[in-house]
Amino acid sequence: MTPLRAATVAPRAETLRPPWPFTGREEELDLVRRSLAAGRPGIVVTGPAGCGRTRLAAEAVRGTDCVRVSPTPETRTTPFGAFAPVLPESVTLHRAVRLLSGVRLLCVDDAHLLDDASAALLHHLAVQGRTRLLVTVTDGVPAPAAVTRLRTGEALPRLALAPLPDDATDPLLEAAAGGPLDALTARRLRGLCRGDLRLLRDLTAAVHDAGLLTRLPETGLWAWRGPVPPTPALRERAAAVLTRPCPEEREALDRLAFAEPLPLPAGTLDLRALERLEADALIEVSDDDTVRLAHPLHGPMLRATAGRLRARRLSGLRGPLTDALDTEAAALLDGIARDDVRTARTPVGEWLVAAGAPVPAGYAAVRARFARLRGELREAAAWAREGLSETPGHPACRRELALTAARSGEPGPDDGATDDPDAYDAVRLGAPERALELLPPDGVFARHARALARADGAALDRVAAELGERGFLLYAAEAYAQAASAHRDPTAARTARTRAAALARRCQGARTPALSGPALGELTARQRQIVTLAASGLTNRQIAERLTLSVRTVGNHLYGAYARLGTADRTTLPWLVEQPA
Repeated sequence: MTPLRAATVAPRAETLRPPWPFTGREEELDLVRRSLAAGRPGIVVTGPAGCGRTRLAAEAVRGTDCVRVSPTPETRTTPFGAFAPVLPESVTLHRAVRLLSGVRLLCVDDAHLLDDASAALLHHLAVQGRTRLLVTVTDGVPAPAAVTRLRTGEALPRLALAPLPDDATDPLLEAAAGGPLDALTARRLRGLCRGDLRLLRDLTAAVHDAGLLTRLPETGLWAWRGPVPPTPALRERAAAVLTRPCPEEREALDRLAFAEPLPLPAGTLDLRALERLEADALIEVSDDDTVRLAHPLHGPMLRATAGRLRARRLSGLRGPLTDALDTEAAALLDGIARDDVRTARTPVGEWLVAAGAPVPAGYAAVRARFARLRGELREAAAWAREGLSETPGHPACRRELALTAARSGEPGPDDGATDDPDAYDAVRLGAPERALELLPPDGVFARHARALARADGAALDRVAAELGERGFLLYAAEAYAQAASAHRDPTAARTARTRAAALARRCQGARTPALSGPALGELTARQRQIVTLAASGLTNRQIAERLTLSVRTVGNHLYGAYARLGTADRTTLPWLVEQPA
């Protein structure tokens, strides 16, 4: 395998870090700002821990005359403790309501941490309606009853934030790491953090500061191979397992960290200890009676903090890696044969890459093919390169690398690496009749070919939906794009085109003939101008400054364009505006 430490990032002293770029929440930001406009009551923003509620709220009220309240666990035991900076001592609820009724805009972050008196005050203000409120609440945590009523949307509109999509986190990773990351590193970081952006920042910064990023010679991208650095911030994140006092529970956690999943009944593990760990949501028991750690960060942190002798003993519990890799590869190939490439568990392969260990080329080729069929093009290329690093010239890895390059719109090799494309590629390239000669007649790809041959937009929509359900995101995007061209009904065409764009955005830089076809012909000249600028990444304010328009006018043109394009998502605009010919 090519050495990974061709270049390294030197460790640096811990400093105050600048804010992360604000990305991936432009539509939510517009919605929140409109909810805080004059005559509106405000809004409650909910979501899982670390999803970016606080940052969204800060952006929404930036530059406004806003009173901000930020409760903490320490203020929860004091009546009106969170409002102490803006209220006099010994205030009553009635007087507190009167005093804050004159505030035009009140932002309460982490309202689940309010004491009961403050929560009642907030609820009174929401019901009274004189003060516009921006309230953020974390899902799945205890909260005062008054805040729970607000969280359900009883008195204020509610915006539920979902975790940022993977592509929206790329700018955050680059900012924290100091440059673009290779796909397997980005996947590993996101997987360990499971949507928690604060943890993602802590982990990426820890890896960068420890000098663990290495530049890959083939691509120039930064990669992380090796253990998780056990920094104080990450230790605190994993304190639930690292500080478990019961010896039997800690032994079970450590065994899982080095050899998960373990089957039940586990003769070497204390079942009562496992029951307690499951009750505290630290382990998960699958339907096949195997036990795993519940949070993906806990295993790496337990391994990173184990002593040398303990790690040596526990490492011996893992079975032969060759057999495990063969089992994983067979499961992936079985899914491909069944036309089902939904996410599969592959812990051994992930562990090899994370550890920087050699990856057998045959296994790497299967992983690359599975990722390519899912539309994860950058990951497919990364897996193929892992295999070629171990076995240069491996034909299956070379083929996967070439096919991935072709789907990314990049020049491929001219040495025959793609002379034997997949049978259903004929559908993708606009030759469905040839595909029908090669494909099983009852399969989803044969149905795709028949629908395309008939130019049946409704049938293409159905096929696209089924392909998406089976995990073939790029093929689903192409089928929707073909449906958009086949539909005679403009509304159906716009819907299909929008779905194609949304799926293509998840396919890591896909550029294929089936996805080509600009959609701007339906827009006015001003709408085309504004949409093109928005697609390039400019905010409404930046567009307004460039075109000498008001921000409101820009927003109105955008919303009119969204209606014509059949989308409400700004992140799909690059796919609708500029597709390859």
